[in-house]
Amino acid sequence: MNFADIPDEYASYEKARIVVLPVPYDATSTWIKGADKGPDAIIIAASNMELYDIETESQVFEKGIFLARPIHQKEDPKKMVNAVYEKVKHYIDEEKFIVLLGGEHSVTIGSVIAHAERFNELCVLQLDAHTDLRHEYLNSIYNHACVMARVRELCPVIQVGIRSMDISETPLLVRENLFLAENIVNRNDWMDKVVGRLSKNVYITIDLDVFDPSIMPSTGTPEPGGLLWYEVVDLLRKVAAKRNIVGFDVVELCPSEVNKAPDFLAAKLIYKLLSYKYCLTS
Repeated sequence: MNFADIPDEYASYEKARIVVLPVPYDATSTWIKGADKGPDAIIIAASNMELYDIETESQVFEKGIFLARPIHQKEDPKKMVNAVYEKVKHYIDEEKFIVLLGGEHSVTIGSVIAHAERFNELCVLQLDAHTDLRHEYLNSIYNHACVMARVRELCPVIQVGIRSMDISETPLLVRENLFLAENIVNRNDWMDKVVGRLSKNVYITIDLDVFDPSIMPSTGTPEPGGLLWYEVVDLLRKVAAKRNIVGFDVVELCPSEVNKAPDFLAAKLIYKLLSYKYCLTS
């Protein structure tokens, strides 16, 4: 299977600039399970997209998109993090741009480690409902609730869309890098401030619960009061125009048997961000 059902001539590893790497991992999530089914749901939904992006007047698949074999690690989160790191590092060394498909949010850790080794002046832009800054949770420092604590050990983090956290996390916040959902929804003066906090090279991690459950109910912890489609893509467009996006992941899709719209949203978001990365002209 090719990602987005693109023609074979654009799907070979040798010719592809982009690698889509599925990581169907869901061992540490604590409420609604199913994120391990997220990558397959995104891939199936992507096969039903139109490949012409109206906004950028482009077909980014022509840059080449290779769909890699999934990383299967069912239990130990540390082993999963190491497996993701090794695979992502390999692809970076091969000069590929990696799109990681979660799985729960802990899959991000290994990818950021690999990118931080390669790119100087790196920061992470986190789009998320939760801060995920616990040092340890349920006896693991690699729990999905600890992902940004691990990432902050590597580089600065700018957090956008946050609307839920534990009191133990409040002393750990970097207030100038925190953009709460309640302060940005229905406003348009915050996006440039976010971009202004970013360094030259940016890795983007998108927990799909950053979106409001009205359009993204299929997550492990659907929090009310989230962002909508155009708020998110407008921010991503500005980031792509002003900074160098070095990689990204989309995580925490828990697909529903009856509502496939969230799966399609996730697939479209990936294709849109790739279009911004490679085809944005202004």
